[in-house]
Amino acid sequence: MTRTIVSSASREVVIGFDEPFCIIGERINPTGRKLLMAEMAAGDYSRVERDALAQVAAGAHMLDVNAGVPLADEPKILAECIQLVQSLVDVPLSIDSSIVAALEAGLEVYQGKPLLNSVTGEEERLESVLPLVKKYGCAVVAISNDESGISEDPDERFAIAKMIVERAMDHGIPKEDVVVDPLVMPIGAINKAGVQAFAIMRRLKEELGVNSTCGASNIGFGLPNRPSVNAAFLSMAARSGLTSAIMNPLHEAEIAAVMAADMMNGNDPDCARWLGRFREPAGANGSEGRRGRREGRRRRREGAAVSA
Repeated sequence: MTRTIVSSASREVVIGFDEPFCIIGERINPTGRKLLMAEMAAGDYSRVERDALAQVAAGAHMLDVNAGVPLADEPKILAECIQLVQSLVDVPLSIDSSIVAALEAGLEVYQGKPLLNSVTGEEERLESVLPLVKKYGCAVVAISNDESGISEDPDERFAIAKMIVERAMDHGIPKEDVVVDPLVMPIGAINKAGVQAFAIMRRLKEELGVNSTCGASNIGFGLPNRPSVNAAFLSMAARSGLTSAIMNPLHEAEIAAVMAADMMNGNDPDCARWLGRFREPAGANGSEGRRGRREGRRRRREGAAVSA
């Protein structure tokens, strides 16, 4: 089975079909977060610090770091955030930017082997990002769109993913270091979005043999009770072949969904990780259990008296 290995200076994470689902924390991203955006633009990274610590404490195996602040020095901000986050937590990072200069700035300061987010099927993007991946020996997220945009045809998105994997290999990048994002669309807008994504995930696993990831929160965009929609999607996606996701680890329903999927997929032997997280400490329900037993005995005695 394909194993994508990423690392920090002191910790290694393996993304793979026979590995626990890899949770990539999404919250260090100013998109849609006005306060965070303003703070990052001003050089205030206190919220970045809190988000990094909270996500790892909640169970994230990796963190995505994005510094997409309009009209700001994104390469500088991204590099500073990466250095800060790496000084606080030991999990590997996903370096996330649409600007190639920012990606390289992040790679220059990173300690370990990161996941670079991302390359697309656009020719200019391929020829600017893939040499960086080769130069720095990192792994890369391959997003299934090209100059024509995002196709609603899952066969077309798969074909783009296959092309990116092949182009990466032409640059000397092993397919193990390419993690495909099949692009998950909002199900509130496209009724077949889940079905399309699952179909591509299965083909990525069975035909290309590559790992995959996605922005899990996209599926529930615009819908009420979004974490529940995301959780249902994640458990089904894990069964379809998805091996990681950029998601919110602070949403307990989503964490539970991927951990339950690990059990169902045989990637949590003896349910050890599930029990370690969710089993109540011994004696936590001791008094309640004793009360329940006493109530049961009382009801049986009353029932016997009525029968008599």
